[in-house]
Amino acid sequence: MAAAGAVLALSLLAVAVVLVALLWRRRATATSGRGRGCVTVLGDLGRSPRMQYHALSLARHGRSVDLLGYLQSRPHGDVLRSGEIRLVPVAELRGLRVGPKLLQYVIKVMVQAVQLLYKMLTIERPSYILLQNPPGLPAIAVAWAACLFWRSKLIIDWHNYGYTIMSLSHGEAHPLVRIAKWYEKLFGRLSDYNLCVTNAMKEDLWVNCNIKAVTLYDKPASYFKETPLEVQHRLYTKLAKDYEPFKPRTACASLNAEGSAFTEVDGKTGHVVKTRGRPALLISSTSWTEDEDFSVLLKALEGYERFVHEGAELPSLVCVITGKGPLKDYYNGLINKLHFKHIQICTPWLEAEDYPLLLGSADLGVCLHKSSSGLDLPMKVVDMFGCCLPVCAIYFECLHELVKHDANGLIFRDWSELAEQLKMLFLGFPTREGKLHRFREHLRASRQLRWDQSWDQTVLPLIGR
Repeated sequence: MAAAGAVLALSLLAVAVVLVALLWRRRATATSGRGRGCVTVLGDLGRSPRMQYHALSLARHGRSVDLLGYLQSRPHGDVLRSGEIRLVPVAELRGLRVGPKLLQYVIKVMVQAVQLLYKMLTIERPSYILLQNPPGLPAIAVAWAACLFWRSKLIIDWHNYGYTIMSLSHGEAHPLVRIAKWYEKLFGRLSDYNLCVTNAMKEDLWVNCNIKAVTLYDKPASYFKETPLEVQHRLYTKLAKDYEPFKPRTACASLNAEGSAFTEVDGKTGHVVKTRGRPALLISSTSWTEDEDFSVLLKALEGYERFVHEGAELPSLVCVITGKGPLKDYYNGLINKLHFKHIQICTPWLEAEDYPLLLGSADLGVCLHKSSSGLDLPMKVVDMFGCCLPVCAIYFECLHELVKHDANGLIFRDWSELAEQLKMLFLGFPTREGKLHRFREHLRASRQLRWDQSWDQTVLPLIGR
């Protein structure tokens, strides 16, 4: 038995030596890869818009890009159509049920590390690896090792801290959380350049981690804009095939195949018009995780229903909550227990191209994102503002860097305050022009900086023109 074990060990060692030799030879003969980039996220590429934007920005400047990540959701069409971007799938490890949870986690991290390193060492030699954090365990260490091998630069894009997200479910004192914090700080310092999403995070990285970063605010892509009425109509009729809230409200309108709850085709002119007495369209998006408590929105909607019952001049509501995530089934269970007369809720997963169209068609956005670190900003609000969509957002420490209370939206602290804001904003809708109209006009006049401009000013100087 011992002899067999020794033979197996020697065989594995021999295989490892051969692999290292082959990789080293490949490294020596690889072309310089000047300007080539590797953009990586150890997560679903389709739900990682900022990393898709990075890849598109590099491609726009003629750089070839390997985009590494899970291929669970379809990336945006611009990514799929780009001749400069090559998708490199990373398999997600699921269904591991061996031993205690700690052992499962360790095995998962080890398998991810081996797989990710293999992917990074078998692509064309990159000049730099641009990595999203979180998730950073084991991605930061693996990317650093790959950069050593290729003699490339490592750029970390800090969206948040992974250990603060872990602390939501395990608590700050948990050994895993402490190890993750130590790991993140240690390997984060080994990067060549660092980007982050807020000035608050930039300061925290410097003060607590001795990491110098450049703030690259999330900015909307060019396709986040107000949606023309004709395009709205096509989107509504498409969604009406699968989702009841988008279907026409009256028997007469339902006979018209071109009708929806919000729009219809005028029989005399053939033009698309908004339906009389249409409901207001409220939209939120989420990854259905612990850092967003959607019971706040559900309670606020109960309050809104009460206001209507008491005689307030308020419209019916269609509330659309889009996204995928671990807590979706839990919240769908809560939604199914609600029995509203004036509110309809649906939770679709939209195609990448339809999401900005729906934002550009909505009347109000709601954001329930509470940063686990208090240092990142919700990208969904950035996209909503790109569509000139006013927002009600729940308060956290650095939200003021994005949402200006009573200028481009409102900030609330609990469900009752949100319910009052919904009542105030929708009173007399759609004829009365109040704060909702003023917020939208403010967003239209602000001429926000778009992603491409911001990226060219901030990131391009780091990687060289």
